[in-house]
Amino acid sequence: MAKDSYLVGLIGSGIGPSLSPALHEREADRQGLRYLYRLIDIDTLGVPPEAVGDLVRAARDLGFDGLNITHPCKQLVIEHLDALAPQAEALGAVNTVVFEDGCAVGHNTDVTGFAASFARGLPDVPLERVVQLGAGGAGAAVAHATLTLGAERVTVVDALADRAADLAGALNRHFGVGRAAAATPDQLPQLLSAADGVVHATPTGMAAHPGLPFPAELLHPGLWVAEVVYRPLETELLTTARALGCATLDGGGMAVFQAMDAFRLFTGREPDAARMLADIAELAGAVGAQK
Repeated sequence: MAKDSYLVGLIGSGIGPSLSPALHEREADRQGLRYLYRLIDIDTLGVPPEAVGDLVRAARDLGFDGLNITHPCKQLVIEHLDALAPQAEALGAVNTVVFEDGCAVGHNTDVTGFAASFARGLPDVPLERVVQLGAGGAGAAVAHATLTLGAERVTVVDALADRAADLAGALNRHFGVGRAAAATPDQLPQLLSAADGVVHATPTGMAAHPGLPFPAELLHPGLWVAEVVYRPLETELLTTARALGCATLDGGGMAVFQAMDAFRLFTGREPDAARMLADIAELAGAVGAQK
């Protein structure tokens, strides 16, 4: 028998401005569900990212139906789960945990979320040479999505050279040799000057990590810019890129489509994309008005 009451949460750092609670709860309300979405911020709790395993166990013991997982816990959480869905296993990153029959099962809805948003928001942009900043949990998902969308080559840039190399190696094993490369931030000037587009998948620009991920002068009008950050929806990177005439994609669509997939996993019910896209536009506008 289908449930009509759900308790879910989000574990991460600096998640106070997250729009996930409102996104999930609004859609649940429209479907006649009692649905409570709690924020579990490791900064507020004063615990390190490595405490994610304890938090997951506590949530399960307290009767939660599931959890979303965000920066910086998407990879750390894996060792604390009982099983992984194929997508999460391939990526080595989890953003959704579902509690089923006492077991914690990890999923990743970031890949499908980013792919759906990109296809909707930047449908006709060239994809021969793509530069991606960030090789963490979100970065792995977004790089998989970008190559699945048809990118010929993705160059992954990360301040941690080993992390970029590891992700590029995994992508080449999955998609074929030569589809991915690794680079360091000092190579960005030459990489961006020759790129079709840049995908930003680091925390820079989030409410807790304001600023630009690289110098503004590296942007040019021939570059499209896709953002993963959605707290706030309008990051400094997007504002700067748009002023130069770049085609841009904010992180809102990815947030909605990955939230839809998580909602479906938590409840077994089908969310409404048009309603949730309207929700995030309204919620992000309200957030902007409060600044």
